[in-house]
Amino acid sequence: MTMIRQMTYQPPGRRATAVETMAFDRLRELNDGGTQRADFHVLALVDAGHGSVTVDFLRHPLKERSAVWIAPGAVHRWDDIAGVAGHLVLFVPTAPVTHATRELVASPDLVAHWSIPEADRPFVDAARDHLLLEASAPPGDVPTELPGILLSALLARLRPPHTEARSAHPVFRLFRSSVEAHFREHHDAGYYARTLGYAPRTLSRAVQQVTGRTAKAYIVDRIVLEAKRLLAHDRLTSARCADALGFPDASNFSVFFRKATGRRPGAWQAAMAAE
Repeated sequence: MTMIRQMTYQPPGRRATAVETMAFDRLRELNDGGTQRADFHVLALVDAGHGSVTVDFLRHPLKERSAVWIAPGAVHRWDDIAGVAGHLVLFVPTAPVTHATRELVASPDLVAHWSIPEADRPFVDAARDHLLLEASAPPGDVPTELPGILLSALLARLRPPHTEARSAHPVFRLFRSSVEAHFREHHDAGYYARTLGYAPRTLSRAVQQVTGRTAKAYIVDRIVLEAKRLLAHDRLTSARCADALGFPDASNFSVFFRKATGRRPGAWQAAMAAE
């Protein structure tokens, strides 16, 4: 992971579209087996074959009728995809047009991989096929808003697991958004309880109900994920990570990281570089 390619959204032919599609055949032509980090969403639908994808340091198996969602900023790598068939949809965060789907793509803890239920297959396939058909039309024949509408239909039909329950819980939704905005400066659950106007027990109960973790554990996990991204992608030192993530010094950050992961930051970074 010593070379991680930063990718920016560039639609083919400089078309002014917020949604792009490609087949796994095209991904294989572009993929060099390296690790990547994109500033756009990558949604993959696997029709057949087997392989794997690593998203934020977790390896997920690819198999028939599975879906992968890689959010902007996630460090990822495609592996063993020689026999995988299916399609990918690339889109910017503002591409969906409905309130529900925009809220979904804005979630900081999207599910990275899941299997599509058999009962949902006809609806997902129909939504995907319509999007692919419109994407193949000449640029002048596609109304500006149509790709976003069809993308929203596909996202609504995919229904990633747990997202509905998480979006429907108002306390957790507020907590999640606040953590995403402030985890670099504030590491204690008490700050978020005070800021949101809830008793610490109420907040912790809401987070536990949705995630199975305490509010403190949720915050720690978010900080650790960002630390891993900074160590692996930006190759930052412990001192610079400490500064970026609101720790008083490198020693405090190192103790925190080791307690959470079982490794010192430098040792974890070296292990990732050796993969």
